[in-house]
Order: sequence, then structure tokens, then C-alpha cells
Amino acid sequence: MVGLLFFFSALGVFNGLLLSAYLFFMDKEKKLSKYLLGALVFALSIRIGKSVLLYFDRGLPKIYLQIGLSACIFIGPFLFFYLKSVTQNITKLPKQWKWILLGLLAFIIIAGSIRPYPIYPDFWNTYLVKSIYTVWFLAVIASGYILLPIFKKIGNKEITLFPTDKWLVAIYLGNFIIAGAFFLAFFGFSMAYYISGPLVFSFFLYLAFFGYYYTDTAQFSEQKAVKKYANKKIEAGTANQLLAQLADLMETGIHKNSKLKLKAVAEELNIPTHQLSQVLNDNLGKSFNVYINEYRIKAACQLLKTPHNLSLEGIGYEVGFNSKSTFFTTFKKITGKTPAQYQQEIAPKSA
Repeated sequence: MVGLLFFFSALGVFNGLLLSAYLFFMDKEKKLSKYLLGALVFALSIRIGKSVLLYFDRGLPKIYLQIGLSACIFIGPFLFFYLKSVTQNITKLPKQWKWILLGLLAFIIIAGSIRPYPIYPDFWNTYLVKSIYTVWFLAVIASGYILLPIFKKIGNKEITLFPTDKWLVAIYLGNFIIAGAFFLAFFGFSMAYYISGPLVFSFFLYLAFFGYYYTDTAQFSEQKAVKKYANKKIEAGTANQLLAQLADLMETGIHKNSKLKLKAVAEELNIPTHQLSQVLNDNLGKSFNVYINEYRIKAACQLLKTPHNLSLEGIGYEVGFNSKSTFFTTFKKITGKTPAQYQQEIAPKSA
């Protein structure tokens, strides 16, 4: 039994190191969320590795304990940053995040140099470990707050969870259980909790591998597995919710970005691109370009009705078109008039 526990625990650590290396160095698509997930898995692997070795070898050199405990301070922040980068489509590491990570790194290096664990184990267990676990605990709580909108969906039977939602919840719950196991062991509960952390981590890794290779829930590479869902129409409740969210997003003026693509809007809504395209086609009978251009023309009409210093061409650029000809052609196609004709018709009403 002991040998079996060690095998599965150690296998999880080995797989974790392989997965983090793959995300860092071998995956062709370079994306911030993938780097953050790789960093999260790496920090967990180091922490779990230390726990596995200590559980099965109480005489483990204390320097390994210091390394494992030091890795703990990064697990929570990397979890928080990963979830935030996915849910808010953050593609570049914010300066604030850089300073937080550098600050934590400086803290753990300086503290570990001045008071190394092999010489000052009491200092670590009394002060440093509590500080590290506090950072971990607070980051896990903050990470749960990021996913509150998804948790609210779970409680509503009329709303269907998107694959990405399920993936993020699985990532969070895996980390929550791992952290909980170590917290319970730290505060004096049974050592069974201590080894349960590595076992949950192993399961978590298998889930990650499955999510990477066999589904699009992780959205690591945003695979172009463009499937036609003619026989899998989105449920009415889910479709209406999506359309309402899309309408709210349009109110922010996102359509005025001349380089706006289907992929970018789907990422804002946290859904696959094919799902956004499908809901527009199935429920509105429109393509993405038609839907966006209608909002642009609506904005152009509003501008034409109000005092402004823009030329007709300038209005086109203002509302998101990247050429005069495209603006004029689209305007006439949607309104039945050219911008100049429309302006002439409304001129007496605005006088």
C-alpha cells in the first residue's frame, strides 16, 4: 500500500515537471496564460515533490524542505494570475504582477539566505511558513472571487456552463483541495491530509493532460477544430444569455475598433469562436461581420444626427471602418441610402 501511494504521488510530480516544461519551452503557441499555468504547475510540482519525499523519508535533508516551502509562496499568486489572464483575456504580464512576483522572490531569497532552514528550522516553522501559507491562503480566496460569476452560473439550472467555465472551475477546485490538505496538516491534523495533497495533485495533472490533448476546455492553443454544429443547436436560454452579454459588450464601443475580429470578441465573452459564430447565425441569421457593421452604421447615424466636425469619411473611421469605400458601401447596404443622402434627409429635422 505504501509503495502504491509513493508511486502515484511521485508520478504526479514527474508528470507535473514534464507538463510545465512543455508549456514553457515546447508548445509552439506563446501565450501568457499558458506560461502562467506552466509556472503554477511547476511551483506545485516542487512543493508536492518535497511533501512526497518527506512523507516517505523523515530523514530528508532540510535544504529540500526549504526549497519546497519556498515554492509555496508562488502557488497562490500564479493561480490568481492564471485565472485572471483567462477570464479577462490579459495577453501581456502587467507591471503590477511583475512587481508582486519579484517582491515575493526577493523576500524568499533574502529570508532563506539570512535564516536557512537547515540552521534555523524553528524560525521557519514559527514565522516564515506561516507567512508563506498566509500568502497562499489569501491568493486562493482571491482566485475564488474571480470565478464568482461562473459559480453563480452553476447554481442556475437554466444556464449551461461553457467548456472554459468548467475547465477554470476544475483548476480552481484542484488547487483548493491541495491547499486545504496542506493547511490541515500544517495546523496539526492527521498526516493523512499531508499525503492526500500529492494524491489530489496527481489526479489534477491527469485532468490537465486530458484537457490539453483531448478537449478544447483548456484553450491552450485555441485549436481550429471548427466543427459544424448543425445538429447541436445551442439551447435557447444559453443563446439568449450570450446575446445579452454580447449586446452589453457592444455598448462599451468595442465595435469601433477597426481591427476587431471574431476571436477577440469570443475571448471577451470567454467562449469558443465557433460558439459565438453559431449563436449569431442560428438566432439572428447574421454573420459576425454583419452584426458588427450594423452597430457601426448605427453609431454613424447617431453622429450624423448630432453636431460634429467630422467629414463623412472621418465618421466612417470614427465608428470602426478602415476605408471610405467600405463605409459608404456598408452604409447604403444597411440603410438604403448613402451617408450624404442620409445627412440631407435629417438636416431639416436637426435645424
